[in-house]
Amino acid sequence: MAMDNIRLEVMNTVEKSVQGFIDKYLIPVEDIWQPTDLLPNLQTEDGFEGVHQIREEAKELGYDFWVVLVADMVTEEALPTYESWLMDMEGVKQHDASKGKSNSWAKWVRHWTGEENRHGDTLNKYLYLSGRVDMKEIEKTTQHLISDGFDIGTGRDPYRNFVYTSFQELATNISHKRVGQLAKQKGNKMLAKMCNIIAGDEMRHYMAYREFVKTIFEHDPSEMMLAYVDMMKKKIVMPAQFIRESGQGIAEAFENFSNAAQRLGVYTTMDYIDILKKLNDYWEIDKMRGLNDDAEKARDYLMALPERMTRIAGRIAVPQDPHTFKWVSNNGML
Repeated sequence: MAMDNIRLEVMNTVEKSVQGFIDKYLIPVEDIWQPTDLLPNLQTEDGFEGVHQIREEAKELGYDFWVVLVADMVTEEALPTYESWLMDMEGVKQHDASKGKSNSWAKWVRHWTGEENRHGDTLNKYLYLSGRVDMKEIEKTTQHLISDGFDIGTGRDPYRNFVYTSFQELATNISHKRVGQLAKQKGNKMLAKMCNIIAGDEMRHYMAYREFVKTIFEHDPSEMMLAYVDMMKKKIVMPAQFIRESGQGIAEAFENFSNAAQRLGVYTTMDYIDILKKLNDYWEIDKMRGLNDDAEKARDYLMALPERMTRIAGRIAVPQDPHTFKWVSNNGML
């Protein structure tokens, strides 16, 4: 049997559990929070007092903070790209002629996208109301990210895609949570609440995706292990690696954003290593049995990787001078 057919068979088997994952890790539309729950209500007489509060509190936040918040928001706004990417995975069928409907995997992707969509909406509105950023430049960056698309080395393989999403969802949880903590330290309770609630969503999503991988390990351990090690050798980088400012190429903006995040302590090399450790522990990589020879070597590599990366991390120097972004320049914050 061809390898892609084995994966497809596993996806069809795991699909039977997906509705349970939807019920456990996602929240119905009528019950979940919406951006308007966290932002000033401009239909009320005191709505503009809330806008004034945002603008006053925003003055206390530094330059690197705005760079990170903008990049986080743009990453969330690129959902059309992510949805089309996940919908293209092997085993995901939007239209299953034999059943007369889409399969549960497609249902998961749509429901997950619906939850994620609120994050970009919330942060976009906050940034607009803050008056501290150049929204037109940010809008160009968002459109570039969606138009350019992205290739993270997963292809249509669900095994690799789910390793990526497991890692990425926990990384975004950490980033949003840390941004919220920094906002709170500066007395910005409204933004802190937004970021903490968004971080909570990301944690639920992380718990679901890591469960997908764990379930696949039960059915196809060797191939799942090889997919995991392949993704870690390539290195998992946030979708923000593809952001760019108007008139510039891809990658320039990400490096400068990444440096800002490191300076703030929002997302660091040590966080990356800690996520790897968490995934190794949850998937019980050290206890995995019944692997073929290549998968055994992959497991040994994955178990040794955190220590190896920790040794290298100490040699990384982060530039201390902030890059001037079009997103947040010319507003008196430099």
